[in-house]
This record gives sequence, C-alpha cells and structure tokens, in this order.
Amino acid sequence: MSISASNFEAQDALFKTPLEEVPPPLQRASLRLEFPPSYVIVGVYRLFTDKLLWKPAWDKCKHATQRGAIVGTIWAVLTFGIQKKFIQVFLANSPRITGLSNDTMFGYKIPFNIHTYATILLLGSQITYILKFFLSRNIRIARERAWAQTVTSRGKGPEFWQPYVEEWKVPPVVDMNSRQRTFMNRWLGGWFGLFVIKRVLLLPFNFYPFVGILVSAWFKALGTAHYLHKQYFESKKMSEYQVAVFMEERKWDYRAFGFTAALLEGLPIIGLIFSISNRVGAAMWAHDLEKRQHFVAAKHPQGSEKHAQLPALA
Repeated sequence: MSISASNFEAQDALFKTPLEEVPPPLQRASLRLEFPPSYVIVGVYRLFTDKLLWKPAWDKCKHATQRGAIVGTIWAVLTFGIQKKFIQVFLANSPRITGLSNDTMFGYKIPFNIHTYATILLLGSQITYILKFFLSRNIRIARERAWAQTVTSRGKGPEFWQPYVEEWKVPPVVDMNSRQRTFMNRWLGGWFGLFVIKRVLLLPFNFYPFVGILVSAWFKALGTAHYLHKQYFESKKMSEYQVAVFMEERKWDYRAFGFTAALLEGLPIIGLIFSISNRVGAAMWAHDLEKRQHFVAAKHPQGSEKHAQLPALA
C-alpha cells in the first residue's frame, strides 16, 4: 500500500491550523493529540488521584489480590532456591547464548548476582500469573468500570459518540484479505501468538534487564492499542474496515501509545495496576479523538458525510 505525501499533508493540516482558529474546547485536546503516549501518563495520574476511579477498582479487586498475594508469597518462598539452582545450571552451560556470568553482563561489572536477578525476574512473572488467576474476572470488570467512569467524568453521554467521519481527503486503501494481515490476525493477534512471542521467541532476552520487556512491548504495541480502543470503536459502531483505515492513518500514534501502554503492563506484578490505568488513558484519548471527529464533521459537512460511507470490506 502506498500513501502519497499529499495524504500526510492533508491529515497534518488539520491541527497545524493556528490555535486561534481551533474551537476553544479543542485547543488543549489538539496539543495532547500531538503526543499520544502522554495519555498513558494521564491515565496513571487520574487513577491514583481520582477516588471515583481507584476506589471502585480496589474494592472489586481487593479480596482476590489478597488471596493471590498469599499464594504467590508461599510459592516464592518454597521454590526460590530450586529455581535459582536451575538458572545457575542453565547460565553455566550456555554462557555464549546469554552473554552472562556470575558478576558481569556484556563484560561489565554488575552490582548484584545475576542468578539472583534472573530468579527474581522469573518469580515476578510467575506471581503475576498467580494474581491474574485470582483476579481474572474481577480485574476485567474493574477495567470496564474505569473506562465508563472516565467517560462519565467528562460529562458526555452515548450521543457524544457520533458515526465515523473520514478525516483524510484521500484515505489509504487497506487490503483486509492480504496475507500479512491474515497472518497477523490469525497467529499474532490472539493469546497463542502472544504466548509464543513472549515465552518462546523472547525467552533469551528475559535474562537481560529491561530488554525482554522492551522487545515484547514493541511486538504488542499495535495489538494493545487496538484492544484498548475496542470500546471506542464499538461506541462509534465502526466496521472492521473503518477501524483498519482509522488505525492506518494514525499508525505511528497507535504504535507509540500501544508501546508505552504495553511497556507498563509488562512490568511484573504492578503491570496489573497499569492495565487499569491504561483504560483510563485510552478513554481520555478517545474523548479527544472524538472531539476532532466533530470538528471535521462541522468544518466539512459534505465531505465528511461522503467519506463516512466506507465499505464494510475491502
């Protein structure tokens, strides 16, 4: 698929308009939209400072978190020594693969025992899965409530989410049946694909501080962003093709936002908290994106009505 420079200019021109020409309700939104990862930070801030957000989430997850924490602690105490011994054997037998030794990493001295670090990292991942097991249903409800409460806090009802409006003069054409898209959706879009990437392909990177989390977040960026805006697309009743075009036009915005969100969610244990705050940030971003949709529809009513009629399938 090729996109001409004029397409990018048409899209960029919307908010390169001087701020005095942008309606006052949209001026702050237009500045935030320039850097989508900022919404992840906004989500964290709002979750931790707004009692209407953090209290319902904690009340829903409190008891399951306590049970999971007890089981996880017992598991860590009973298996720490065994897992550390296993890692010592693994690292001793494969130094060329890991590039690690007892006191160096890539030839540099480190202030901790690498076997201890790797064991703690592995246990952190295991405890996260234990917490997910106990929280599976409750944390899903907490995420949905966080989205709903964030939207409610902006004072907008269901009528705020209007039908999709195409913002580009010449929107990109997305082949929904391409081999690449079919492969991504079938093998990498589901839980099995993510499991293979994170637990098999990225396993060698997990022994290096932060490397595994960064690589994993990059692979999961677009999928995470799509998942976090699923409720936004549903609220606008967008077709699969409209969603594909919308995300293609904002590919790097969604990748940057999704990378930052996936990075925080990939942190052991505390990533579960960020999975809730990311819903808050995603709702804030959706709110500003919808403001821009209204602005386009009002500025170019005839063109927006025409572009809104995108085919359901490519």
